[in-house]
Amino acid sequence: MNKVTPRWIPHQLNDEQKQERVQLCRENLAKFRDGSWRLCDIITGDETWIYHRQIHHKSTNKTWIGEGESPRTIVHRHKERKNLFSMFFKSNGPVLIHAVDNDETIDHDYYIENCLKSVVKEIRKQRKSNGTKGIKLLHGNASPHRHSYVINYLTEEGINIIPHPSYSRGLAPCDYWLNDYIKQNLTDQPDEKSLARGVSKLIKNIPEEEFKKTFDKLLERMELCINNHGDYFEHLIK
Repeated sequence: MNKVTPRWIPHQLNDEQKQERVQLCRENLAKFRDGSWRLCDIITGDETWIYHRQIHHKSTNKTWIGEGESPRTIVHRHKERKNLFSMFFKSNGPVLIHAVDNDETIDHDYYIENCLKSVVKEIRKQRKSNGTKGIKLLHGNASPHRHSYVINYLTEEGINIIPHPSYSRGLAPCDYWLNDYIKQNLTDQPDEKSLARGVSKLIKNIPEEEFKKTFDKLLERMELCINNHGDYFEHLIK
């Protein structure tokens, strides 16, 4: 059975976590505004579990509870069949859609060999003149992503890592857009192969404009994070 490091999100951020979020958002946003970074040069990616049966969607499970209110009851489906995917995309569309075999563990070696090398190969194919020049990678803070071998590999390939604050799914395009999009639009799939085909077809059929809008929203979310003093800001999004 494949494994990933569980990601725990605190109910409330402490002052240090808020300060980190504000600092990194300010630094990253400044580079986009002064032209040092371009949205078209950003690749973002992450891992996510996708169920065979689409009976509950992540977005329907999200809610903001007022003081004194009782939270909704949410049915968890631990025994439902699911598979792990690693997906990367740019502002013009998908770069990699990788279904992880059930007997594999995503450690730093697997991440490099099965994900990052494929991403680099695809980027070189798409950008025959420039290759990886100017490319920036935005991925989460899971242990395999932060491993020194991964950092060294990306450095050797000329890819810079965009600093990403901890506990910040709201600043990760996979989390605030793609994962939900898949789970809302994917039909039920009987087995692993059909699930992989269904996910791939769904993502490849997303209009390019939707990918571009998602990256534009990244800048808006950075601003919201700063304006909200580093605290969670999702409830402020209209």
